[in-house]
Amino acid sequence: MIGSTMLNAEALNNNDTVGELYARFGADSFMPQATADNMPTLWVERAKLLDVLIHLKKQFPMLLDLFGIDERLREHKPEAAKDFTVVYHLMAFRPVAEIRIKTAVSLDEIAVPSAVSVYPNANWYEREAWDMYGIEFSGHPNLRRILLPPTWQGHALRKDHPARATEMEPFSLDDEKQQQEQEALLFKPEDWGMQRTTDDTEFMFLNLGPNHPSVHGVFRIALQLDGEVVVDSVPDIGYHHRGAEKMAERQTWHSFIPYTDRIDYLGGVMNNLAYVMAVEQLADIEVPDRAKVIRIMMSELFRISSHLVFYGTFAQDVGQMSPVFYMFADRERLLGIVEAVTGGRMHPAWFRIGGVAQDLPKGWEKMVREFIDAMPARLDHYQKMAMDNSILKQRTQGVGAYNTQEAMDWGITGASLRATGFDFDLRRDRPYGGYDQFEFEVPIAHNGDCYDRAVVRIEEIRQSLHIIRQCMDNMPEGPYKSEHKLTTPPPKERTLQDIETLIHHFLNVSWGPVMPAGESSFPIEATKGINNYHLVSDGGTQSYRTRIRTPSFPALQQIPLISNGLMIADMIAIIASIDFVMADVDR
Repeated sequence: MIGSTMLNAEALNNNDTVGELYARFGADSFMPQATADNMPTLWVERAKLLDVLIHLKKQFPMLLDLFGIDERLREHKPEAAKDFTVVYHLMAFRPVAEIRIKTAVSLDEIAVPSAVSVYPNANWYEREAWDMYGIEFSGHPNLRRILLPPTWQGHALRKDHPARATEMEPFSLDDEKQQQEQEALLFKPEDWGMQRTTDDTEFMFLNLGPNHPSVHGVFRIALQLDGEVVVDSVPDIGYHHRGAEKMAERQTWHSFIPYTDRIDYLGGVMNNLAYVMAVEQLADIEVPDRAKVIRIMMSELFRISSHLVFYGTFAQDVGQMSPVFYMFADRERLLGIVEAVTGGRMHPAWFRIGGVAQDLPKGWEKMVREFIDAMPARLDHYQKMAMDNSILKQRTQGVGAYNTQEAMDWGITGASLRATGFDFDLRRDRPYGGYDQFEFEVPIAHNGDCYDRAVVRIEEIRQSLHIIRQCMDNMPEGPYKSEHKLTTPPPKERTLQDIETLIHHFLNVSWGPVMPAGESSFPIEATKGINNYHLVSDGGTQSYRTRIRTPSFPALQQIPLISNGLMIADMIAIIASIDFVMADVDR
């Protein structure tokens, strides 16, 4: 587990990467910042930003995240901060390491150089930062809105932008305005550097989605076609955007937990995990062993649930009808266990700051054991039904392939990265939340194509079953929630014993616990890749800034790289193999 004490200046100066930066650019080029997650955090002036990123890419091949912060209302803001901050979260894998680079911009000079030439996946992240904050990125190939409609006024994550519709002008949509909105969404190939014709070809432009079953939700891809061959494509997102990061600024630390369930809405309580562990890191809350094992068991159950949805819909998208019914039946049995334990199904919002909501109910072992005993044989049957099918293999093998370097460049994590032969899993390589106590294999494949992306996820189901069995056989006794005063809410039985705990319960639930000022980031190996919550506390009952890094967002950005030159039918197989959720993309 990542340490929760503030990184002091001496420790930061002794960091090898920081020492190299100081030697290369001079110590006076940087200003260090102490954070609750112990991640080296350095402020750098804009003029040196690109040179620093170029230097760091040798060691940190992945830009895990890039986002903005509006610092103007922050009371405990860092000394180097101005009106806005751009944050670059970089990641290395062997050994696992992270570094956070920040640069400050003023409202009257709100521009930084684009990092697209260094990290290709910075493209969408920079568009999002411009969309949400109005931060310009000079040199960006096509800086335009990405989550909000093209006609939107203002920048939604600025502190002076309304957070609720009731705070804005009443909405109306007459015929004239509807026509304007439709025209704004019209795809214009020239805006994306595309030609309509060549000397011997007239291209066709086709909207795939946003209302089409093969795009798995409200997702649009504008295709440039030469017959049925995809010449180029432009993924278009934002149709599912609900502003979860803006909502976090209006919720208490505790009451935001149900919102996290609905990010990757197939991941259930695993969404809670990254968030509550980031909060616990801010407050230095130690979670009891029993709560850790319960969390791991429930998270792995939801990993299986998510992968079953992927498995069934993947087979369906490439032409098989039966598998999805079998796999959804298994998922229903699994959700029955979740309901028995948590009281909810897809979105139980059951993890709490400091532990879980309740202890495990009587009889939970029987339900879980029956499920994990039955699943291996079911998976063997599905292997013969789906993965060994010659037509499925023809549709997916060698289609949509990319290598490890391309995956790194585009921020691809999780099973989609492991399908390229890269052996990495946060649960094993930097254990968190108690995963260091478990034995499991990390499945990998080597071709990086649609078929191998499925192979890895299917084997992960078997490994999750193995982890769950270990949870059952080694479930510790003890409390299911920490006794720390900021644990929310305190265990109910304690509220019946003393008035102080009852008062804490009342205050923490109604007004919210007061978290120490600081910053905390916690990445986990979620169902679809690395999910990371970066929290900024200003010493209050609500988050000053909540940044949600999701694995689905960069995965869709990569689609043109792996689909151009293939057929439309291949594009459907590629989309099926990515395993994304649009709420995980748009947030």
